Amino acid sequence: MNTDATLSADAQRDLLQRGYSRRQFGRIGALLGTGLALASLPGRIAQARGVVASAGDNAGKVLIDSNEWWTGPMEEGVRAGVAMVAQGNRYWPNGNRQALIKAVAEIEGVPADHIMPWPGSGDPLCRTIVTFCSPQRGLVTLDPTYEPSWETAEWLKVPLAKVPLRREKHWKTDVRAMLAADPNAGVYYICSPNNPTGTVTPIEDIEWLLAHKPAGSIILVDEAYIHFSGTRSAASLVAAGKDVIVLRTFSKLFGMAGLRLGLSMGRPDLLEKMMRYDGFSQSFMLSTVALATGLASVTRAQEIIQRRNQMIANREMTFAHLRQRGISYIPSMANMFIVDWKRPAKPVREAFAKQGVLIGRNWPIWPNCSRITVGSESDMQSFCKALDVVIA
Repeated sequence: MNTDATLSADAQRDLLQRGYSRRQFGRIGALLGTGLALASLPGRIAQARGVVASAGDNAGKVLIDSNEWWTGPMEEGVRAGVAMVAQGNRYWPNGNRQALIKAVAEIEGVPADHIMPWPGSGDPLCRTIVTFCSPQRGLVTLDPTYEPSWETAEWLKVPLAKVPLRREKHWKTDVRAMLAADPNAGVYYICSPNNPTGTVTPIEDIEWLLAHKPAGSIILVDEAYIHFSGTRSAASLVAAGKDVIVLRTFSKLFGMAGLRLGLSMGRPDLLEKMMRYDGFSQSFMLSTVALATGLASVTRAQEIIQRRNQMIANREMTFAHLRQRGISYIPSMANMFIVDWKRPAKPVREAFAKQGVLIGRNWPIWPNCSRITVGSESDMQSFCKALDVVIA
């Protein structure tokens, strides 16, 4: 197959100038959905993360392994999505794509031309790394953090530096250590709140990194869990014209994981660079049902606060039980947290599964720790009851 044909002449020229080889064009095409679906990439990801516990028939089980919201979308969103099914014969009914952009622009104080919607936030995450990293300019991340950033760098053979989260830093992002890890990186990736720890990177720290990073590099801020924390968003830095790209998803607090809807926010010149590989195809390949559901949900500020408070109550109830049992955990500002079992995490996860409770995976740097999703009050009561059996 002629992989060059999937990329424009401008895209090929850009990639070659930045040190990519023609052999890597197919891998880039696979990442960005241009039709070169290489089976080995999903296989590598599955192997790196282990089997997804909640894949398959899990009727009656407690699913607190994948950071999902425990109910569906907001009621208003469901009604809008159901109504849109009847217009499924049309590509762009009601102009919902542009309406969503306008609504988010008003909420975040970001110009509309700085916002692009996506079928989830995975594509713009990979796309940012393709665009601003290269064999000469690497990626810097935290460890542990959301692994697709690592997997993308490894897939493209981009230099990768991982900065461990440390107890003495209260498990939070050390931006100075990130810069020191690679002073010439193309992308510094910060997930805030971080997955899996739920810890938040203050905007002041991101501003410091912006002031000291190398020219031409980008700070990629993944805010998939920002609505759970209620903290200041890096969208303000986008509005200020900084070298920042912010990612959002509707998969978490909005309960739309299976509907696939996300956003990227950045200066138009940065977004234009990201789109050169396949035009605007992926940003326009959106489900009209997802758009309608997201549009009806994103403006419901009071329901966002209600969901946040409900999650916090369930999380704090669980933390109280962990403290009572003398079990170590990392305080979180999101809908997940890390528990340190002081023993290998894999057998503990299997023991929870036997109790009908599916908990999250561990990361290689912390083999004795598991990520736990905060579910409903009933879910977390079941988790605590199962914990008392598993950790006798």
